[in-house]
Amino acid sequence: MVLGSPHIHLMALPRSLIEPKRIYLEPAVREYERGREVLARFPDAELIEVASHWKIPELFADKELAADWLRLKREVLVLGVKKGLSMRPNGRSADFIAPSSSNGCAMACSYCYVPRRKGYANPVTVFVNIDEIAAAITRHARRLGAKPEPNSIDPVDWVYDLGENGDLSLDAAVSNNVWDLVAAFRGISNAKGSFATKLVNRDLLAYEPQGRTRIRFSLMPEAVAKVVDVRTSPVSERIAAINDFVEAGYEVHANFSPVIVHEGWEPEWRALFAEIDDTLSDAVKEQLAAEVIMLTHNEELHEVNLAWHPKAEDLLWRPDLQEPKWSQSGMRNLRYKVSWKSKWLDQLLSWREALIPYCQVRYAF
Repeated sequence: MVLGSPHIHLMALPRSLIEPKRIYLEPAVREYERGREVLARFPDAELIEVASHWKIPELFADKELAADWLRLKREVLVLGVKKGLSMRPNGRSADFIAPSSSNGCAMACSYCYVPRRKGYANPVTVFVNIDEIAAAITRHARRLGAKPEPNSIDPVDWVYDLGENGDLSLDAAVSNNVWDLVAAFRGISNAKGSFATKLVNRDLLAYEPQGRTRIRFSLMPEAVAKVVDVRTSPVSERIAAINDFVEAGYEVHANFSPVIVHEGWEPEWRALFAEIDDTLSDAVKEQLAAEVIMLTHNEELHEVNLAWHPKAEDLLWRPDLQEPKWSQSGMRNLRYKVSWKSKWLDQLLSWREALIPYCQVRYAF
């Protein structure tokens, strides 16, 4: 199944965001057209073959590399073949989590959960068997048939989260994988693709989604984003782009995530909601929905952040407001104390109701 267009333009990213000098690749990568395309795009990069994209000790096991967090994101790219192609039930952002077409990110949000699993470096990994990934999603959706009843995710379609472990707006600047996924969903009548993003990549406006792809722009007050959303598009730029993406045929929602509680947070969130109301067109407001996710932080990520961005931890690591929560994988996370979290979430939702009441909240936790 050939999905991609060899002529699709790839966004020229700022050199400070990603410019691979080293590419780690599994040997099988060269057997795939997408692998050969990406290698041809970065002809000057040093190529290092590895047995597995997950097992690169010099990247993921060296504690000293945490201090080089941003340089590694800029200078390193990993290419691999996605092995597991199963769909995982979700029930929040999507009905199902699709097999990832990437892992890791060149941006550096200091609360991101993906690095918790990767160790001391988190560069972009691109999976080159995109045809197999798209075909697996298509088969799964066709086996499901029509969605039997509406739910909080979507009233009509099955929704597949495509970017659980990365940011597809960034990935679209590295390869044609995102183009292929958007094209695949144009041909699936009972399903939509969905991904969250913090990067405004206007090349995606030409992808012709035809209403079959949902983009979730992650939004938070700009003053906080300037500290924790490192190397991302400014929040005002994300809000301003929403009108254009809806006009281009995307369904666009908002992710108010993560909600970071701190002294003086109320006026910041009220200002954000007011900016949304002032910026969005009436047509965009009619289709707007949102997810609200309170911050959960991680002890190991806290230690990594102290090596490269300790200022962010003043906002993220608040033991006076947080309590431990052990994850299913045995990691020690911190979340806001349960009794306070409920109160703060209710406050945030009341500000939303007062300022952007048309924005349906699909779920909040």
